[in-house]
Amino acid sequence: MRRHLLGIEQLDKEQLYNYLDNAKSFVEVSNRELKKVPALRGKTIINLFLESSTRTRASFEIAGKRLSADTINISGTDSSVTKGETLLDTARNLQAMSPDAIVVRHRESGAANFLAKHLKNCAIINAGDGMHEHPTQALLDCLSLRQHFAEREKGIEGLRIAIVGDIRHSRVARSNIFAHKLLDNEIHLVAPPTLLPPNVESIKEFGPKVKIFHSLKAGLEGADVVMVLRMQLERQTDNFVPSLEEYCANYCVSERILSRYAPNSIVMHPGPINRGIELSSEVADGKRSIIERQVTNGVAVRMAVLFTLCAGNITQEEK
Repeated sequence: MRRHLLGIEQLDKEQLYNYLDNAKSFVEVSNRELKKVPALRGKTIINLFLESSTRTRASFEIAGKRLSADTINISGTDSSVTKGETLLDTARNLQAMSPDAIVVRHRESGAANFLAKHLKNCAIINAGDGMHEHPTQALLDCLSLRQHFAEREKGIEGLRIAIVGDIRHSRVARSNIFAHKLLDNEIHLVAPPTLLPPNVESIKEFGPKVKIFHSLKAGLEGADVVMVLRMQLERQTDNFVPSLEEYCANYCVSERILSRYAPNSIVMHPGPINRGIELSSEVADGKRSIIERQVTNGVAVRMAVLFTLCAGNITQEEK
């Protein structure tokens, strides 16, 4: 059992599927009238969110409570970081209170890895670090795809995945690239040149199944899955596109485009959605969208992660 979950890059295919298998069983818990199991009774989970979040923070809190863990939430404005305390000192003080896991979200890439190197007595779970990774988002995305394609008697390998939008600043994109590489899927990265990573040549190290497109139409062609990303203005220090209007004109994913170039595709989005900029409301609310399923599965996946890393000698059958 791995001690931490810092990124998808560190997993192999078996470990990826193990998380998905565990999450599948926790989906059922959330459908019960009594949405609680005693799997982590007596365990303590600290959610240290030093960057704003709605879906990830709420789902980790709900996941901990549904597992019967004692769950404590700390935001940036509530912590002594605002008084000048370093991240490491904050985390060491929290570790001194004997939690079983610290879930951390931070604006700096590598923050979760940094804490994992220095804290030895609790699990560290990366809830998003800068532009590095967001592993639980990729896991819930994969679970959502697994459910969708299972209903059509298919698996989640051998698919064509189009990732569209602000890939340069997206930790969701990075984690999904690693996940779909493990699943041997063909990945189309669709963005203007300025919204691709500055070291875009390194993407080629993923192999021939990762392809780059600057044309939305070409990138979407034949896609089974279209993952749309938000324009992350809060991470941008420069103007990466001439205007949002021009970006929308060239890269907004609409039903008209999908029906022509990816007629059998489904659409995902990690949220929050900038409607009418990267994704039309017609698609976001339409029959292709599995966005609400993604949000629902966020709880099950985070239950699976907390259970895997905190349960110790408890077997899943005892949950």
